[in-house]
Order: sequence, then structure tokens, then C-alpha cells
Amino acid sequence: MSELEHLRMLIGGRSVDAASGRTFESQNPYTGQSWTVVPDGDTDDVDAAVAAARSAFDGEWGQTTPFARAACLRRLGDLITENAERLARLEVNDSGKLYREMLGQLNALGGWYHYYAGLATAIEGAQPPVPNPNYLVYTRREPVGVVACITPWNSPLLLMSWKVAPALAAGCTVVIKPSEHAPGSTLGFAELIEQAGIPAGVVNVVTSLRGEVGGHLAAHPGVDKVAFTGSTATGIKVGHAAMDNLNPVTLELGGKSPQVVFPDADLQAAANGLVAGVFAATGQTCMAGSRLVVHADVHDELVRLVAERASQIKLGDPFGEDTEMGPVANGPQYEKVLGYLETARNEGATVQYGGVAEESLGGYFVRPTVLTVKPTDTVFREEVFGPVLSAVTFTDEDEAVKLANDTPYGLAGAVWTKDIHRGHRIAGRIRAGTVWINAYRAVAPSVPFGGYKMSGLGRENGRAGLDPYLETKSVWVELTGGTRDPFTLG
Repeated sequence: MSELEHLRMLIGGRSVDAASGRTFESQNPYTGQSWTVVPDGDTDDVDAAVAAARSAFDGEWGQTTPFARAACLRRLGDLITENAERLARLEVNDSGKLYREMLGQLNALGGWYHYYAGLATAIEGAQPPVPNPNYLVYTRREPVGVVACITPWNSPLLLMSWKVAPALAAGCTVVIKPSEHAPGSTLGFAELIEQAGIPAGVVNVVTSLRGEVGGHLAAHPGVDKVAFTGSTATGIKVGHAAMDNLNPVTLELGGKSPQVVFPDADLQAAANGLVAGVFAATGQTCMAGSRLVVHADVHDELVRLVAERASQIKLGDPFGEDTEMGPVANGPQYEKVLGYLETARNEGATVQYGGVAEESLGGYFVRPTVLTVKPTDTVFREEVFGPVLSAVTFTDEDEAVKLANDTPYGLAGAVWTKDIHRGHRIAGRIRAGTVWINAYRAVAPSVPFGGYKMSGLGRENGRAGLDPYLETKSVWVELTGGTRDPFTLG
């Protein structure tokens, strides 16, 4: 067995182990073996990281101009591209996602930092009109302060960057707490901070095996804002913890996204979009299009096409050039997915393909699964977070919209039709933060992303993704120097 790689946290510009000296090992879900040793930080480490972030915010970073911040962001984006292969390997080792997908994602990720570098120099106040001519009034946009970024295991660097890039552009400092299931790539990212010219303490990373450490960070009195991506249940707890300090939160949470297919759709294109929406990344994405709402006239043909393609998906080593789907990312999630499949069978779902573990490969493999179900079935209503597609039928537009919206979530959705009027009409009626027409699973740094209902609060990406990291201050300047009646307003 080869020696395990050792990665370290970043606190106050220093590469450090946990103050306690404790460590834990991260497992590769394909091999089932440990591949790295990381620090098992505790509340003392969080306290140190928050203090370092506060010191940097009150000190050098707080005095840095938007143009200097932009230069740091551009350099950081370039460094991510230059180190894309290493970062991709770290993420594959932790999550089991395909290396070719992660390499493509990492090569594009620098674009988020370049995009927000541009916005850093476009942060402007305003001069609002006031009824009293004796005053000049202007507004300032100022950074909110120290930001806690709590990130999930399914796309650590991408979802971290959706928080860190706008936070740094705004002039904030950050403390990042990655998931204990996938800490490696975030620690690899931390190695690039000093090279980008970012002062000590501006970016801090704390890793821990224990859940209370994330809770301590979310509730920390030294934190001014919390940005979280993860499950809805955990997001609610994070929101409560932040509210104890009256801190604003951005929550990007769960989803159970519908793909609505009309009878005039290009079924081959729709089938490809369904495969991309629920089997890419092994279905472990908050935007997974896991609910197929298909017109009764084309249900059988579309389900046949998707099941046929699912049967051809090559499972295997995430580093293999021809592998199309890797394992589920960790043991608890693997058991959760299998539990949903057992429930589906018990509730009478028809398995068109898959529905079981793929035990021949070892690791946490689940066969890509296509089910036909009832709208009331658990697997159609709850987020599985695995490679499972559940199909129901409709007969008219109103029924399609009702089925699409009959969920506590509202993160994403899709409409498949050749009728341009219908496409826009249905997209407008789906209650979700992102709707694709004849496409699925496309994102960009310039396009806001977030959910309705139980899918979260706020938006990430785009100009809307910068606003949560800024405060608005109004400044009133009395112009005459005269003395006014102190008992009147104005």
C-alpha cells in the first residue's frame, strides 16, 4: 500500500495541522481505501480561523482597492487552470466523479474568478434624490465582513467558488469548512492562495470529521454572513444558527427537479438530456433532473430510449478514459440510495432498468436506474441524490405543470418541446430558480442560480451573487453649516 498523502489546513496564511494534532483519513469510494490524511480540526481551530479572517478584514485586505482585489482574483483563476490536473485528481479521489468531467470543470472554474474580478471594479454607490436641498446624500457598497462558507461533498470546488469568488470581489474574508467526506480538493485549493498574492488570513480552511464544528462556525459571533450548500435539513439548522447572530444567509439546498416532455419533443434529444440530468455525476447533484413528467403518448418510447442508454453506460474506474459513471461518493449515501430503491419496489414501482447495486466492480456502485412510478411514490417525491430517474405521465399542459410543481422543492427544471410558444409558456409556470428549454445541466458564472421554496434562500452567480456580500450605507452631508431646530426631523 502506498504512503498516504498528507494535506494541511490554512489558517492566518499558515499551512497548519489541527491544534489538537488529531487527523482522519479520507476514503476513495472506488477503491474503498484511504488515500489521504487530513487534519481533524475542532472549535479551537474555527476560533483561530475566524480571528485570522477578522484581522485581515480589519487590516490589509480591508485597505485593498477593488483593482488590487481584481488582480488577485484573476491570478487565482489562472492558478486554478494551471493546477487543474492536480485539483481534479484530488476531487476524483474523494468523490469518485469522472476525471474527464472534473478536468473539464477545473479548466472552466477559473472563469468564475475572472468574472468576479470584473465585478470587483464595478461596485458603485449612488446619489439618490432627497427633498431637502441642504443635503448631499450618497450610498456606499461595503463588504459585509467575515463569511463562513460551508460546502458539500458532491462538487466541493465548484460550489465553494460560487461563494468565495464573489465574497473576495466584495472585499470580504472567508473561512471555508468543506464536507468531511471530500476535504481534499479544498485543501489543495488553499495551497494556491499565497501564490495569488492574497494576504494572510483572507482565505482560511478548516477541516473536521465532526458535525459540531460546522455548527460552531455557522453560529460563531465573529462571523458576519453564512453561505451554505447542502441538504435542506442541514440548511435549516445552519439558518437557525446564523439567525442567533442576526446574520444573513445564502442557502443552496436540495432539489427534486422535473423534466417535462411534450409529445412534439425530439425524443432522442430529450433522452440525452435526461441521461445528462440524472446519470451524469452519478446523479449526485442538487439540480439532478430526477422526475420525468412525460406525455402519455410518448411515455413508452422515451422510457425505452432512456433505459436502453442507461443499460449501455459504462461503470468503472473514474480515471478510465471510457468510464461514463463512477461510484456513489461515500458509504452513507450508497446505503441511502439503495434504501430508496427498496422502498420503490415495495411501493410498486416498475423497474425499467437497474434498481440494484453493481456488486461486480467493488466500491459503491449503483446501476443507473429507470423507474415508472405513481406521483405519490416516495422515490418521485424525495431527493434520492443518486442515479435514479422516476417517470410519470400527463395528458395536458395543466396536469404537466401541476405534477412539475407538486414538490416542496423548486431548484431547477426543464421543458422539452419544439413549440417555442409552449416552451416559454411552461418555463414561466414552473416554480423553480432555473428552467432549461430543450437542454439540461448548463451553468455559467454570469447566470444566477438558486431555488424557490425548500430549495434555498438567495442566489449565487451573476450580479445577484455579489449582492449578499455587500452592505449598503447611506451618507448624509449637511451643506450649509447652519444650525437647525434639533426638535424637528430633517
